[in-house]
Amino acid sequence: MRVLITGGAGFIGSHIADRLTADGHDVLLLDTLLAQAHGDHPAPWSGGHELVRGDLRDAALVRRLLSGMDAVCHQAAMVGHGIDPSDAPGYAAHNDLGTAVLLAEMYAAGVDRLLLAGSMVVYGEGRYDCPEHGAVRPGPRRRADLDAGRYEPPCPACGRDLVPGLVGEGAPLDPRSTYAATKLAQEYLAGAWARQTGGSVWSLRYHNVYGPRMPRDTPYAGVASIFRSALERGEPPRVFEDGAQRRDFVHVTDVAAANALALTADPPPEGFAAVNVCSGEPHTIGDLAGTLAAQMGGPEPVIVGGARPGDVRHVVADPALARRRLGFSARIGFTEGVAAFATDPLREPAGRS
Repeated sequence: MRVLITGGAGFIGSHIADRLTADGHDVLLLDTLLAQAHGDHPAPWSGGHELVRGDLRDAALVRRLLSGMDAVCHQAAMVGHGIDPSDAPGYAAHNDLGTAVLLAEMYAAGVDRLLLAGSMVVYGEGRYDCPEHGAVRPGPRRRADLDAGRYEPPCPACGRDLVPGLVGEGAPLDPRSTYAATKLAQEYLAGAWARQTGGSVWSLRYHNVYGPRMPRDTPYAGVASIFRSALERGEPPRVFEDGAQRRDFVHVTDVAAANALALTADPPPEGFAAVNVCSGEPHTIGDLAGTLAAQMGGPEPVIVGGARPGDVRHVVADPALARRRLGFSARIGFTEGVAAFATDPLREPAGRS
């Protein structure tokens, strides 16, 4: 297939480009090269592919690039926790307006197959069960509780501690940050496009992706990159809350494999379908910090308490649907992946490329 990969010079997009090329597909990369992730120039690993530097919101450019394409793999986005609500216009402009322009031009060009970089952030908190009330949906955690070191969300009916479980794709969607809201809007836009056009969309809801080529030392970097940068400075990783927050850390090469499978899978009969892309191996944030510190011979993590606005306590994915519908199962285990990440090449920030 001939595939346009938006955000193709980025962390995840570049791995997808390599994987699709290895599988015999013909790829074209489009990337605006946002300074906070790329600096002024694409990284060396993009050199093996045709790359167009441009803005996804440039309809004329997108129209030209879509000529002759069979599918689009849409990875372009502002990502991460960001700085504060002043980021909101940038997130909405890049993530949602950019997606809307892309979908409109795909319709005009007759390109009817889309792979969307979804995200686990659309769930907000994960799945929880109360011993008395069964499956419940906790509300946002109160600042007073966080300040007092009470991190577990209580049952909204009785106030008891909840038991976290695996979140499936049918869970209620409850974005709790600006980034999360824009990722959910992308899914809604793509779902509406599929219904209106008869096109197909697989939204691959990535969980905590890590691995080589991660951007480093920016407010938009992932937690694994932040911990590694601290260790390289000889500082202990600083872990919020008590370190017991549970996540699913999935290696970027597994994410690329999931995209390759979705590209050649039968289109979802419902037009739009979302699947978790995860390892199926839950670990805590403290596990990540401690394992990485041990691999790098650095100081042990420091638990600093507190929590950032919008942080959730636990979100751990159920991998069953991706296995059933795409044949996807992650291959890189946590210990193996984190050991490699200790020395993996990372993307230097602006000014250090």
